[in-house]
Amino acid sequence: MPGYHKSADAIASLSPEQYRVTQLNGTERPFENAFWNNKEPGIYVDVVSGEPLFASVDKFDSDCGWPSFTKPLEENVLENTDTSHGMIRTEVRSVHGDSHLGHVFPDGPPEAGGLRYCINSASLRFIPVEQLESEGYGAYRALFDRKKE
Repeated sequence: MPGYHKSADAIASLSPEQYRVTQLNGTERPFENAFWNNKEPGIYVDVVSGEPLFASVDKFDSDCGWPSFTKPLEENVLENTDTSHGMIRTEVRSVHGDSHLGHVFPDGPPEAGGLRYCINSASLRFIPVEQLESEGYGAYRALFDRKKE
């Protein structure tokens, strides 16, 4: 696996919203974010480190206003207990970038394992399937080739 990591340059290049979400554990507004309704094939990577996080083949419409996935693409997601805002939730963070991504809930599609990874678009960069090779993620192309069969 390539050397994904959090760097000062990557942090400095974040937009104010990306910084608030990834570094200050923020949450963006539902239905007003870049990827909640994205239906294009591709993968989603950490906006800070570039580590692969989720694939469109595991994305579903949960009607919550944020991108929702049934599972991570790789083991690049950590789970932590989050007791903020008077609730007990499971926070998800990227392993190498240490970015706050969102939360995971047990109300996803039962046939796909029952989990809903509810993720902030501001923590993600989308790589369309046509750009996987040129962006250095060519190993994930097979996910989409299998989908066509």
